[in-house]
Amino acid sequence: MTGNLHQIVLPGNLDDERLPLYLRAETGAVNRLSARSFTVEAHSRVSFGTYFNAFPAAYWVHSTGVRELILRIEFEGKATVRVHRSDSDGHASLVATEVLTTGLSDVPISLRDDDDQGSWLWFDIATGDVPFVVMGASWRTVREPVRAPMASIGITTFNKPDYCVEILDALRCAPELHRYLARVRIVDQGERRVVEHPNYVRAVEGLDELIAVLPQDNLGGSGGYARVMAESLQDRSTCVLLLDDDVKIEPEAIRRAIMFSAHCRVPTIVGGHMFDLLDPLKLYAWAEVVDEEPFMWRTLHAEQMPIDFAESDLRDVALLHQRMDVDYNGWWMSLIPREALESVGLPMPAFIKWDDAEYSLRAAQQSIPTVTLPGVALWHVSWVGKDDLIDWQAYFHARNRIVAALLHSEAPRGGSLLRHSRRVDLKHFMSMQYYPVALRHHALRDVLSGPAHMHAGLRTALASARALELKFPETRAVDAGARRSTVSWSDDDRDAPRGWRLPIFLVRSLASQWLHRPRPASALTADVVVAAKSSRWWRLAQYDSALVTMAATGETRLFVRDRKRFRMLMLESLRLHRELRRRWRALSEEYRAADLSSLNAWTQTFDATHSSSSEDALG
Repeated sequence: MTGNLHQIVLPGNLDDERLPLYLRAETGAVNRLSARSFTVEAHSRVSFGTYFNAFPAAYWVHSTGVRELILRIEFEGKATVRVHRSDSDGHASLVATEVLTTGLSDVPISLRDDDDQGSWLWFDIATGDVPFVVMGASWRTVREPVRAPMASIGITTFNKPDYCVEILDALRCAPELHRYLARVRIVDQGERRVVEHPNYVRAVEGLDELIAVLPQDNLGGSGGYARVMAESLQDRSTCVLLLDDDVKIEPEAIRRAIMFSAHCRVPTIVGGHMFDLLDPLKLYAWAEVVDEEPFMWRTLHAEQMPIDFAESDLRDVALLHQRMDVDYNGWWMSLIPREALESVGLPMPAFIKWDDAEYSLRAAQQSIPTVTLPGVALWHVSWVGKDDLIDWQAYFHARNRIVAALLHSEAPRGGSLLRHSRRVDLKHFMSMQYYPVALRHHALRDVLSGPAHMHAGLRTALASARALELKFPETRAVDAGARRSTVSWSDDDRDAPRGWRLPIFLVRSLASQWLHRPRPASALTADVVVAAKSSRWWRLAQYDSALVTMAATGETRLFVRDRKRFRMLMLESLRLHRELRRRWRALSEEYRAADLSSLNAWTQTFDATHSSSSEDALG
């Protein structure tokens, strides 16, 4: 047999908090023998209809030529194995039943062409009077891959050596993955170097031929991944797997992504799902798309996310049995085929935000699809506990979204994008958040200046955004006890203005802020105290100041109404959005004609950065 597709992965510890993602003991007990072998005790039933061990047949049928599978089990003892197949509604049917007695068993399973709309395969083991020992289990195919399964791994990091060393150590402990790796590159853009970590030497033991650590100035995620992609064109890899630095990986998931890519009929970007690092059984973002109106990313079926596998089983959640088409996959884990590097190019110089979405949109124009493959995932801190829309990242959110729309939107003047952008400003005004508005306006001015600013500002954009903080007191932590209010509220959005009430609410609130001065005492004692997740703009609009606890840091910030600043920024918002609308068509042509993402453009940026760094070092 060749072309091992999915080797069953078992948790290293049966008490591990991630256990429900791998197997479920429905009755009786399971005892671990090693990382890949276990005993199913007598009179027990164990199901592998789980996220990491069920086979996502719909995706394989849709994207590959694989139509015949072999479920191989190596075992001792006697048990009954039942293979199940689901449809797109989550209804399961029995595919095969085998009574196994000590040895090696191959259970053949055919995939149907109509499975591509939605289908999983999984097996259960039921024992009788004696235990059943599983030494190994895997899904296999006799079909040869279309391209060689050989990947480079690329990690971009900034001052997170602890995480990087953990990733390297996990790779070291997965020898079954090594044969599929051409290189593991870490682009180190921070001051706390990975190679100086006390556990680095041990983590790369035995991986010396694979590891390359490449220091460079901080060019953001796009600059780091561009370096990884450029370097990967020089080795024998057929794809490059991009990984975030602050993640925990499942090495088997990496192997699955490589094997799926190798079997795809056409070159395909293969993305992975994201589980919450702090709540490991919660899955975020099953499939992600970019809506033409108002040109914004979103998660499909967001109202049902996250999926909590502590409460739900894969077999019970009908939504997860549908095959979903995506527009892009986040670069926390995304595998890019070599053909894409050669024909699509490298990322746009975004620094952070939108580089992943824009790349997949550009690849789709070259008939290179993106597939987010179930069973391929890692653990990353979710975006629920982040403040990136009101800190320095607001600049990149605004600029890169508009640039991506200039590059790809077919709607006249970007459709409703600019109207939506103005509304974002209004929400910040209501919330007394003037710093992110100033950042957004800085972003719009840069967009209007033309595409040349993107490569030119890679080294300076972050510093420029951070420098603006000094002008806004709201960005600094305060002593909450000294400015405490007795008014507070919980997270509840039932009182949000909707329908005909919304425009009336906006007009009244904006008129009040334009005409009335805030109470002088509001800058000394907050009118209200609230957590970040509950600081809804329509509520804060009713106050002159608020103490807000930040989600990411736990710091307390004081937001105070500022009529003068509001008036100035409001007029600037109207002017900039009007100018963007007027020049949209010309700017779109200019950005689409610019060389932002070629290997040559990035090489010049790398060379210029290296020269600048050398001059800085010389004083």
